[in-house]
Order: sequence, then C-alpha cells, then structure tokens
Amino acid sequence: MVLPTGSLVNAAAIILGSGVGLALHGRFAERYRRIVFQGLGLCVLLIGLQMALTGRNPLILIFSILLGGLVGEALRLDRMFEILGERAKATLRSGNPDFTEGLITASLIFCIGAMAIVGSFDEGIRGDATVLYTKSILDGFASVALAATYGSGVLFSFVPVLLYQGGLTVFAGMFQEHFPPLVISQLTATGGLLIMGIGLTLLDIKRINLSNLLPSLLVVVILTLLFG
Repeated sequence: MVLPTGSLVNAAAIILGSGVGLALHGRFAERYRRIVFQGLGLCVLLIGLQMALTGRNPLILIFSILLGGLVGEALRLDRMFEILGERAKATLRSGNPDFTEGLITASLIFCIGAMAIVGSFDEGIRGDATVLYTKSILDGFASVALAATYGSGVLFSFVPVLLYQGGLTVFAGMFQEHFPPLVISQLTATGGLLIMGIGLTLLDIKRINLSNLLPSLLVVVILTLLFG
C-alpha cells in the first residue's frame, strides 16, 4: 500500500497556516481581509476555468453536474455537512459562530481541484508527490487568510483533506488500471467547474450550494467509463 506522504505534508501545511491565521485573527484589518479574498477569488476563478477547459466531452460534464446536483439535493448533503460541522464545534466547545462555514469552505477549497485529484493519483500510480507538495505550499498560504477570517474551523479542514487525498492515493495505487487519462481529464474539468463556484462565492457574486454538487465528481467517473 502506498503511504500518502504528500497528503500528510498537505495536512501539516494547513495546520501551520491556520495557526498563523488564528494568531492574526482580530488584528487583521477588514480591508486587508477583503482584498486578500478578492485576490484569492480571482485566482480561484482562473484556476477553475483552466481546469474546466481540460474536459474532452462537454456533454458528459453537463450531465455530471446536473445529475450530481440532483443526487446531492436528494441526499441533502449540505445539511449533512452542517450537522457534522456543528457536532465538531460542540465536541470542541468552540465559541466561534463561523466554525462550520470555515470548516466547509476550507474543506471544499482544499479538496476540490486538479491538484488534489491529479496529485493524489500521481503519487498513488507513480509514487511522485511533487504535485501535492506544491499544493501544500498554496494551501498553507490560503489557510492563513481563511483562518484569519473564519477562525478555528479552517484548522480542522486538515482532517477531510487527509482522508480525501490519502484515500485517493491508496485507491489509485490499488486500482490504477481503471483510471485512464480520459477519466482524470474529465474529473479535473468537473472539479474546475466547482472551483469556479467557489471563486464566485469568495467574490460575493453568487453563493452556490457546492456541497450538493459534490456527487458530480462520482457521476463524471461513471459516465466517462460508460460513454467516454
């Protein structure tokens, strides 16, 4: 079994960055937080657009987003995330009213994307964690800004990041023959569309229910294997 070293480093970077952000919390002027999020939002939009354009079959992407959204809405994944976040908040006895939003927002930003997917697969298939090491640097800096705004919930996003990316790495190592380049490309493109939604939210343009769109990542794999 492949040891997910890249994911462990990524989790450590998030913890370190969040610690710095928490230290700045309350002393990070609103105007600085605003400009950081505007800059981060623009960068996220660009990254999402670049990822989305890697898709080879737009029809599969469209149906994946629509079907995945319907599945997520039926399962009320957004409510499930809120309940899990509130339970974590209660367990940790956090007085931060933004704990759940910070945990969910940071988890989505860190988990959904080309680097998380491709990096985890690359480490699992080729044993090369370079992409995840690079992502760790980016996530570390992003967690500073996020934790300075949302507080302690951002720090605990290292748990879903570690489970998600580590799970992908182990899975890819065990079943690498089932993941041809086309599947990775379509996964990346679907993740890119969701990343663009995060960018729109960060820029306060439109808040999109990304939690209920997460099943799209599974749907796109199924549709690509069937019709790609």
